[in-house]
Amino acid sequence: MARPRQHIACGDFVLRRWRGQADFAPAFRLIEESLDHLRPWEPWAAGHSEESTRSFLAKTGAQWASGDVYNYAIAKNGTLIGMCQTYRGPEPQGRRMGYWLHPDATGQGIATRATTALVTEMFALPDVAYVEIAHDLANTSSAAIPRRLGFTEIRRERAAPPVAPSGSGIRVVWRLNRRESESGG
Repeated sequence: MARPRQHIACGDFVLRRWRGQADFAPAFRLIEESLDHLRPWEPWAAGHSEESTRSFLAKTGAQWASGDVYNYAIAKNGTLIGMCQTYRGPEPQGRRMGYWLHPDATGQGIATRATTALVTEMFALPDVAYVEIAHDLANTSSAAIPRRLGFTEIRRERAAPPVAPSGSGIRVVWRLNRRESESGG
């Protein structure tokens, strides 16, 4: 099975595969410093703890090996500034992706460039026909990225619980097909 690269250079930052428990301290610090920024939109943030961070990191190796989830740390000058991932979509040829940044890293185009790099990496895999991004309708910052990158909104649906505190309960799903990506939209 083809796999994405474990290290993707993005100019002034990199996407790199998580290194399991060796990343515990910087990952925990990144999440701790980002909690106020994450809580409104990420239901998992309410349960954040040392144990949840260790559990997340413990799963990344097996998830990568199976191809179920490709999790990346976003690092700039050796410091973690965010996370992004892609995971199996509802159909075998599709991938879903997500991303978030430390509040000090927002507004600099980092999430857009990281998403672009990860989409390119997924389309380099022979079995990926499309990539989707889903977010809560009220999260306009997350909506800007797929719109900017030429994704097409394909549906709105009721979000499965739990719904984030600032969430509307409506999930917006965007899709970019390989053909659209190759032709520039």
